[in-house]
Amino acid sequence: MKKLVLVFSLLFIGQMAFAQAWSGKGDQKIQVGFNGWGYGTGITGTYDYGLSKIISIGAGANFFFDHNNNKYADDDFGVFGRLNFHLQEPLGLPEKWDIYPGIDLGLLGKSGTYFGAHIGVRYFFNQNLGIYLEAGNNGSLGLSINL
Repeated sequence: MKKLVLVFSLLFIGQMAFAQAWSGKGDQKIQVGFNGWGYGTGITGTYDYGLSKIISIGAGANFFFDHNNNKYADDDFGVFGRLNFHLQEPLGLPEKWDIYPGIDLGLLGKSGTYFGAHIGVRYFFNQNLGIYLEAGNNGSLGLSINL
């Protein structure tokens, strides 16, 4: 039993050693999470694709169950494009961490277009799975997955 625990511990530590939150050009991430503030409470999903060591583009969608502001009461969904600037290398962060400010441009239900900004942080437990937090006019918290 002790040998089995040791083997699984070494495998887990080995997986954590190769965790990388941002690898630059060609890097792909999917994020799924919970919207807790901004236009409303609900779920969100995003996709990011690395264009360079610092820049990524992507898209996302939000589905709202409740609204924080009556102005957006009829807006149950939003779709958007996004542009992020990854600061892992410029700030000298460990490979498991990434900090990224970004902007969003999209459609918000019946309200029409919207423009937003956020700052996000990702931490990866292993090479495939991590967590993220984005704060801004439309913030979320959830899982980040390397593709």
